[in-house]
Amino acid sequence: MKLKKNLNKYIDHTLLKPEATKAQIQAICREALKYDFASVCVNSGYVGFVANMLKGSDVLTCAVVGFPLGACTTATKVFEAEDAIRAGAAEIDMVINVGKMIEADYDFVSADIKAVVDKCHSLGAITKVIIETCLLTKEEIVKVCQLAKDAGADFVKTSTGFSTGGATIENVALMKETVGPEVQVKASGGIRDLDTALKMIEAGADRIGASAGVAIMKDFD
Repeated sequence: MKLKKNLNKYIDHTLLKPEATKAQIQAICREALKYDFASVCVNSGYVGFVANMLKGSDVLTCAVVGFPLGACTTATKVFEAEDAIRAGAAEIDMVINVGKMIEADYDFVSADIKAVVDKCHSLGAITKVIIETCLLTKEEIVKVCQLAKDAGADFVKTSTGFSTGGATIENVALMKETVGPEVQVKASGGIRDLDTALKMIEAGADRIGASAGVAIMKDFD
C-alpha cells in the first residue's frame, strides 16, 4: 500500500452540481482548507471565487472543462481552459469527445486532448483527461489512455460522475497499467467512503475526486 498518512492530499474536494450556490462553494473551500486537501474542483464560473478563498494555502484550484459531455468544439475547450487558468485554476479536468472515441476517430480525440494539454502547460497548469470509462469498452479505455499519454496529459481520470457510472477498481487498475508511472490516475465518481477510497488508491489511483472528502477523512482519523 503506497498510502502513508497523507490521504488528504489524494483528495480533490469536489462540487460540480449545477444547483451549487456560492455559499456551498464557500463551505467546501473552508473544508478543503481545514483538511488541507489537494484541490477544490468546481465549474469554471466559480474559479475566481475559489482561488481567492484558497489564496495563501497549498490547496489548489481545479476547474472542469467541456463538462460533463465533452461534445463541444476543441476551440471551446481550449478557451474555457485558458479562461479558468487566468482566473486562478492550477489544474484543468477536461472531458474527451466520447462519441469520437467510440467511432474510433483517434486523430480527432488525440488532437482534442493535445490542444487543451498544450494550452494548459503553456500557462503552467496540470491537465487531467476525463475518459468516461462507463461508456467505453476495456479496449477503448486502453486506447484513449494511450492517446492521452502520447498527448502529454498529466493524469487520466475515470469519470465525470454525471454519466451512467463512476470509478471502478478494475478500471483504475487497467488505466494505471496502461499509462505506467509517467502519467497519474484520478478515480472519480461514486467514491463516498474510506474503504472505497483506499481500494482505489491500492488499485493505482494517485488522486480521488469526491464530494465526500470530509466523511472519508473523518473515517480515516
